Order: sequence, then C-alpha cells, then structure tokens
Amino acid sequence: MPTLYLIDGNSYFYRAFYAIRGLSTSTGFPTNAIHGFTNMILKIIRDKKPDYFGIVFDSPEPTERHAIYEDYKAHRPGMPDDLKLQIPVIKEVINAFNIRTFEKAGYEADDLLAVIAKKAEKENIDVYIVTGDKDLCQIVTPKIRLYDSMKDKITEEKDIKERFGVAPSRLPEVMALMGDTSDNIPGVPGIGEKTAVKLMKEFGSLDNLIIKRSEIKKPKLRESISENLENIELSLKLVTIDPDVPVEMSLKDLEEREPDWSRLHEIFTKFELRALMNLVPKELQSLSSHKCEYVTIIKKDHLKVVADAIKDTSNNPSGEVTIDTETTSKSPMLAELVGISLSTTPEKAYYIPISHSYNDSPQQLSKESVIKKLKHILEDRNIKKTGHNIKYDLIVLKNEGIDLKGIGFDTMLASYLLNPNRTNHSLEDAAMNHLSIKKLTFKEVLGKKKLFSEVSIEDATRYSGEDAAVTLSLRKLLEPELKKEGLTELFYDMELPLIAVLADMEMAGIKIDQPLMKSLSNKLSRELDSIEKRIYFIAGEEFNINSSKQLQEILFEKLGLRTIKKIKTGFSTDVSVLEQLSYEHELPVEILEYRSLSKLRSTYVDALPKIVNPSTGRIHTSFNQTITATGRLSSSDPNLQNIPIRGEWGTRIRAAFIAEEGSVLLSSDYSQVELRVLAHLSGDKRLIDIFKNDGDIHSSTASGLFNVAEEKVTSEQRRGAKVVNFGIVYGMSPYGLSKELSINPGEAKNYIDTYFALHAGVSKYFEQLIKEVTKTGYVKTLYNRKRAIPELNSSNKNIRQLGERLAMNTPIQGSAADIIKIAMINIHNRLKKEKLKTKMLLQVHDELLFEVPEKEKEKVEKLVRQEMENAANLLVPLKVDIGIGNNWAEAH
Repeated sequence: MPTLYLIDGNSYFYRAFYAIRGLSTSTGFPTNAIHGFTNMILKIIRDKKPDYFGIVFDSPEPTERHAIYEDYKAHRPGMPDDLKLQIPVIKEVINAFNIRTFEKAGYEADDLLAVIAKKAEKENIDVYIVTGDKDLCQIVTPKIRLYDSMKDKITEEKDIKERFGVAPSRLPEVMALMGDTSDNIPGVPGIGEKTAVKLMKEFGSLDNLIIKRSEIKKPKLRESISENLENIELSLKLVTIDPDVPVEMSLKDLEEREPDWSRLHEIFTKFELRALMNLVPKELQSLSSHKCEYVTIIKKDHLKVVADAIKDTSNNPSGEVTIDTETTSKSPMLAELVGISLSTTPEKAYYIPISHSYNDSPQQLSKESVIKKLKHILEDRNIKKTGHNIKYDLIVLKNEGIDLKGIGFDTMLASYLLNPNRTNHSLEDAAMNHLSIKKLTFKEVLGKKKLFSEVSIEDATRYSGEDAAVTLSLRKLLEPELKKEGLTELFYDMELPLIAVLADMEMAGIKIDQPLMKSLSNKLSRELDSIEKRIYFIAGEEFNINSSKQLQEILFEKLGLRTIKKIKTGFSTDVSVLEQLSYEHELPVEILEYRSLSKLRSTYVDALPKIVNPSTGRIHTSFNQTITATGRLSSSDPNLQNIPIRGEWGTRIRAAFIAEEGSVLLSSDYSQVELRVLAHLSGDKRLIDIFKNDGDIHSSTASGLFNVAEEKVTSEQRRGAKVVNFGIVYGMSPYGLSKELSINPGEAKNYIDTYFALHAGVSKYFEQLIKEVTKTGYVKTLYNRKRAIPELNSSNKNIRQLGERLAMNTPIQGSAADIIKIAMINIHNRLKKEKLKTKMLLQVHDELLFEVPEKEKEKVEKLVRQEMENAANLLVPLKVDIGIGNNWAEAH
C-alpha cells in the first residue's frame, strides 16, 4: 500500500533542539535545532521512502481547549529562547524542501494530524504519524500507526490494547481518569495509568464506571471519583482529539517534489551548516555556473603563451596570478609535483600536468621544461602571487628549485582573520562560506585512487583549475573585507610575512638522536612493565588496563571507590575522575602514571624516529596560522608543542632533540609575557611597578595573598600564587582554581577576591572589557586581531561564563602571540640580512628554538635577545631567558 508520513512538527522542534546541544554559527546564532530537524526529516524520507509526506504544526493562538479550561497547558515552561530563534529558519528549510505543511488558527497539531490521517485512510493509504506524543494513540487504527523515529518504534492497535486494555478509540476515557500533569489536565487525584486501566477493564467504559461508581471496592478511590465527576468530564473533553477540523488537503499536495536547491544552499551557507551542504547537488552550484574555462597545457608553445600572458600588463593589468600545486603528499617536504594551475581571472584557469601516470595518460611537458619556463615568473617580486595556504606551494616549489617571491595574498589567512572562530578554513569551506560555491573536493576527484598522479588529466584540470579560479574570486572578495574590518595592517605586516618565516622553519626541521630514542623506548617499556605489575598487585588480579570497561569493574565494583561521573557505558574513568580518586586510593595514581608514560612512548619516543625525513635526516613539523582563535601558532604532523617541559621523562625526551655537529641549540623564552601584557592592558600600578623593578611577580602575589613579607614566602606559597596569577589571565573560576590547588571553592574565591583587591586596575580592566564586549560582540588584541565572543549573549549561564573567560583571556593570549610573531619576522629578516647560517627551528608558545653554528653563538644570542625584547613597546619591559646547549633539554 502507498504510505503517508505525517510529522508532528512541534514535537520534532523540541526533540531536535535537545538531541544536539551547543551547535551555533561563528557569530553565535544557535543552529542545533535547524541541523537536527533537517536531519530527522531527511532520515525518514531516505529510510522510509514515503509516497506522501507532510508536517503539521500547532497554532500559536489559543484553542477551544483553552476556552473551556483556562489552565490548559498553563504550567508548561516557555519555549527556550535559543529554540524560538530557530523556528522561522526551520520553516524556511521546510518550504525550500517543498514539503507541504499544515497549521490552522485555534487548533492543535494533534487535531489536524487526526483529520489528515483519517482522510488518507479513506483513500486506502497506510498512515504513519511521526511523534513521541502518547495522546495520538487514540486515533490508531489498522491503517493508522504511530512511529517514534528516535526509538525506531511503531505503535499499532494491538500495542495499545495490550498496554491500556481498551481499543484506541476508548483511550481518552483512560486518560480522563489519570489526567496529564504535562498538559495540566486534572483527571482524578490519586489515579495513575495502572489504576485507570484496571478500572476500565472492570467496568468496560467510563460511563459505566460513573453510573456504577458505588460498586468500587476501595472507599478512598470511590470517594475520589465521586468528588471529581466534573474534572472527569472536563478532562475527557480536553484529551479527546477533534476529528472534524475543516482542513483543505489533497494527496497530490503531499507528493514528493524537487527541493529548491538554490534556496537550501543559501540557508545552509548563511547558517554555516556545512554537513547539510552535501545534500545539495554539486552540479547546481559549481563554478561552471560562473562560466569558467579550464584549459589543459600540454604543449611548449601553449605554455609560452600562458607565461607571456601573465607577464603582459595589457592582458594582466593587476599584475597578479593565483597558483595551486598538485602533488603526491599532504606533507610538502615529501610531496612530488604532479601539476600546477594558474589563473589571472576568475573566468579562466590553466592546468599544467607534469607527472600524471595512468593507462593511456597523454604525453606531458617535462618537469624541467615547466620549471624553467615558470621560474622567472614565480621568482618575480613584481608579479603578485595569491594562493590558499600558499606556504604549502612555497615549500613544494622551493624543493623543486623555485624560490617563490612576491607573495601578495593568502585567502586562507584572510578567511581566518575575518572569522577566527571558524574551525575550518579549507578552500572548500571558504568557497562555500564566502562565495556560496560548492566546489569539487579532493576526495571526490581522487575517488579510490591512491595518488593524485593517477587522476585523469581532464579531472585534474577541472579540479586544480577550479582551485586557482576560486582562490582568485576569494581574494577579490576578502581583500576589501579585511580593510572594512580594520585588519589590513595585521594581514600585510604580520600574517603574510610570517609565511616565509614558517616555511623556512618547516624546511629546516630538527634533528633527533635516534639511538637515544630507542634507548628511551626500552627504558619506558621496563618502567611500564613495573607499573603494570604494581597495578595488578593493588587490583588483586590482572586485567586490560586500557579497557575502560574492565577498569570500571576494578575501581567501582571490586574496590568500591565512589563513582563521580556517569557516562553511557557506566561510569567515567577519565583523567579528571582518576585525579579525584587519587586522594582516596593508590590505584588511580598508578593508572594515571601508566597512561602518561604510555602516551609519551607512543606519541613521541616510538613515533618520531619513524617520521624522520629520509632525504634530510630530520623531523619536519607543520606550523599552522589558522587553527587557534586567539592567534597562537599550532604545530602538527607531528605536534612538537605538546612535549612536556617538566618532569623526568619530558626532560629525557627533549634531550633527544639535538643540534647538528658544529652547532648548538639556543632556546629563547619570554618571561611571563602574558602577565606583562596584562600589566600593559590594565595599567595596574602594582603590576607595572613589579615588572619595571624586575621583581618576582609570583612571590609578590604570594605576599599579598598570604599576608607575609615577600622574603618569607615559601616555595609552596609561591607555587600557589603562580597558579592564581595565570588563572586570572585565563579567567579561571573559583571551582577551577580549587581543583588546581586542591582547596575548597570558598578558599579559592577568597584568593581571587584578594588578588583583585590588590590589583584594582586589573579588576576595573576586566569589568570594563566585559561590558564593552557584550556591547560590540568582539575583543581585540594590541594589534587589532579580532575575535567574536557570541557566548556572552547566550541564555545559558554556563556558556555566558565561558564567554567571560574567553573575553578576558583572548586580548592577553592573542597579544602575546602577536608579539612573538613580530619577533620571529624581525629575527628572520636580520638573519637573512646579516647572512648568518643560524636557523630558527621551532616556536613553542613563548619559546623560540634555534640551531646556531658555534662561531655565531654570541652574535645570535645578542640578536635574538634584542629583537624579542624590543618586539613591542609596552608599559613594562619584555624579558627573555636564553639558554644554550647541545640538546633541547640543556638549552631550555
């Protein structure tokens, strides 16, 4: 039989809203219900393939039920503000999908659902009402069923008879007795579902029960029914669904129709619903609709024409070209060049295949001839180059003998600066978010092939040419946006010049002592074996330490330790839980140590030797400019910023990072740069005086917190003060501080209050900052880096408090990140200018690591100190600690 699926729209609103939490656009507009509702609808369409489909909504106007009973649904809480905002958007999505909706003033969705279902039933249609509302059980028939999509459960006539002991049509009589607290339907006090069902089975009907109520055996129950006859009558009217609502409908209206894909594309783009964008057929939004021509270059004379056209100012008046390289690896240091795409206009792009290799692949220009022809263009500073993550192309080309010069724009960086809260600034995402273009993805073009060289030249031309053309379109759009947002100086004076610095650092790499790493691995294995034996001894049995389930059984069942955090699979054994339990039992202490050492071994000691570049004999990390919202650089593949600084094993691992023979490692670390930035931003006199007089900030804070003379501050007190100092920078709550210091929250709050009493300037600065950010919606660093803080306007208290912490920390951490970037650029320029062979290798938060030839030690130490300490002009001096050694541990 044909099927009709009817959605209880209001029920779905709430279900979608609570199923996913915390989803929002980068500007803070909530999107969890939009995302959830759309997915739930699509799941039914995909999985059930209904012949007819419709969505029914409650009317916002009062209904007849409200007229006969003023308190009907009166106790229901109002719709959450975050859901209320999303309802109009959800209805836009539904309309764009061309799904028929029903809503009638003065009527509830239940009544409309019943009428539509009954009409369809007469047309011999199998009807499924998609809802979690038990009130609709009363309209179930052999051809009308309820479907709970969350539980994937169908409720049929037999299920209702089995549960309630009556036919569905008699269910309102049961409900009239038991009432409904959620809808504020009175019923009979003291009668629940079990008693109501029992009475209906005994007396057959509600009328018969009322007539023969004197026969009810329990006096209290008999009395309660007798005293509530009016409530029973009222409740029956309230719970009975009206099957006679006038609704205009035809089955043809409910047939599936082609969605308005362009409208859906607009909505999904506007609300940053990237996952849903995959629904939209790519051929409806690809760059081809912009009439872009993709040209394959496989002849020398054609390559010459392209090269000449790029240089010709009459043909290329802007004097710019976008570039995109296609290679065999994500790692630029391992990548082999497969092809290059170039574009000087969004309407035309050229792809030059070099090393495509598959059956029947055509003859291509040799790599040598292509590089020779393009070298003078790519190394010409006057021809401005644009790319998306152009650092990758720079490294790939440098390895091929081309020193890319004249980098004028990077669309990935521009996208990031305009919205650092976005988690992804890939070309696909940027094209979608800024141009409403759903471009061909790498995954789509690669298919099941392993390497890009196996992709057909025709497909590669389209894909790579589109990359170049889209990048140029993005540049034309984003450059004015940077100016409008006041980000031009940050972009051109800091982020863009940093590309060359980071590229050189990535290419330099760092050497590791591989025999030492192997030795460390053996020592760690022995240490882990020893800890493992201790764990088994304490537990009284052997078990899989890495199994959360088995660990739960040991900790909470066998040892009877208190459970702290419930999860789907039982009780959590995460780090925070084990840390708390460590105060009560020795086993969690050993488990934590075991996990820590296992991670060190697998992440660094065993993993790093395997990724040593065979050509350079060094490890090459990637530095990312577009990951953190604060502006800090991050490191990946491998992440060398997370190697522990303190602790025996952290020191041992750092000792395995070594200098080449004849050189040393120089570590230069900013001293308390974030606290110095706080002193500058807040203008707090006490902080400024401490730093100007080269005082010990932590001892000074301890003196104030514990009311002791600074010279009498203990090491424990100084440690606590240090946690407070940096806790203030990160907007740490009393609860967070209490966990860090293992004290109660009340005591932690006293520390924070005392700190702000000592530093009135800091207190006033944060207070004014929160007010300003709440008003403007964003914070700025000293160098005008902007970050939106939408969390401050959330209706959720916890999210607002998170917003306050972000607002407090971002200007401090972001300014510190900007300062070290300025220092890196200046040091890099001076090393080049003075023709020194010293290489900058790593940036780890506030530290820079250099490989310095022995003869350049003194000169470079002075140069680095000078540039780092003069990178910014603050109200307090910047101070740098420098160490030199044969390995990183010695230098730091």
